[in-house]
Amino acid sequence: MKVGIVGLGFRLGYLARVFSAQHEGFEVVGYVDPQPAGLSYTQEHGVSVGKSYASLEDMLDAEKLDLLMVGSPNHMHLEHIRIGLEHGLKIFTEKPVVTSVDETLALARLLSRYPTDQVMVGLVLRYAPLYVDLRKAQADGLLGDVVSIEASEHIPPYHGAFFMRDWRRYEHYSGSFMLEKCCHDLDLYNGVMGCRPKYVSSFGGRKTFIPKNAPQALGINDLEVYYRKPSGWMGTDKVFDSDGDIIDFQTAIVEYENGSSLAFHTNLSVPDDFRRFAVMGAKGQAEGDFVRNFFKVHDSRTSAKLIDKVYTGTELSVHYGADEQMATDIAAHVLEGTALPVSVINALEAGLLAMSMDEARRTHTVIDMTSIWQRFDAALSGQAS
Repeated sequence: MKVGIVGLGFRLGYLARVFSAQHEGFEVVGYVDPQPAGLSYTQEHGVSVGKSYASLEDMLDAEKLDLLMVGSPNHMHLEHIRIGLEHGLKIFTEKPVVTSVDETLALARLLSRYPTDQVMVGLVLRYAPLYVDLRKAQADGLLGDVVSIEASEHIPPYHGAFFMRDWRRYEHYSGSFMLEKCCHDLDLYNGVMGCRPKYVSSFGGRKTFIPKNAPQALGINDLEVYYRKPSGWMGTDKVFDSDGDIIDFQTAIVEYENGSSLAFHTNLSVPDDFRRFAVMGAKGQAEGDFVRNFFKVHDSRTSAKLIDKVYTGTELSVHYGADEQMATDIAAHVLEGTALPVSVINALEAGLLAMSMDEARRTHTVIDMTSIWQRFDAALSGQAS
């Protein structure tokens, strides 16, 4: 399985190691990146990434690939995916797929000309054992109709500081924090709901990573917290005086087409962090946490605990055991055509929800997504906007 990488950042450097560990025939034969932040990681772990090329076209002309992996900054994804599709390649792209509504519609029109499974997306939490168990409990009828969901994705201060220092601090590169980081979670709960979001409201801003909260002098602990995670392209040392325009907290409320609702909260400076959900159904409640590694289901009528499970992380995975499973499944899909649990369409739908949350936050309005879905479906069918 010969693979090329465009955008050898920290994430794809790590995934090159995971894919190599999970699939013996996985071989990166080349990469394109003028500043490959992930190269030192691959070298440290003995993973070869082949030859460096000046452009994606140069690599595709020189190499016969089974898979193109796209890990470039988000605003470059659309062009790199387009080039890969036009060369007839299977593509794995990191999330979020694209950064704006216009780019979403452009990619949808492009996808109308190709099989949608030609593009795979790294929504890795779909492969997490906890989420797999949640969907099984739902399929087994333990929850009944889903009525409402309360969910969060919080990250610790060192991770928040990374976002303030990395290229992701600029919305014109990342899309937004909600899109860049939380599209994982929004995709999960879209999947649980089984229908599209319709109305969206949201509030948020930046109140932690601002100058008045900066430590007066950086001590050893401050250096460990705020500079633990290295920044890559466009990196800076500034944390509390960052020139980025992303938020550091946001809440959103969503009503779905079936009338059920989601309340979602994210924060970039939570020292005892958690990433949890509570799914309230007509027959039962499911509660879980990806960070604290538990899953419980209770029966609504008897309060009986139907499931009480604890998960053990793996040495390699940074996503609660999901990275290895994703690598295994992606390889099987490329080589054998086996089905995957998430599609590029799912990813684009989660992205549009994140973008609508940001629009609601900026405008202090309730967003009706009906027209967005109409334009999206038209684009998927190849119609011009």
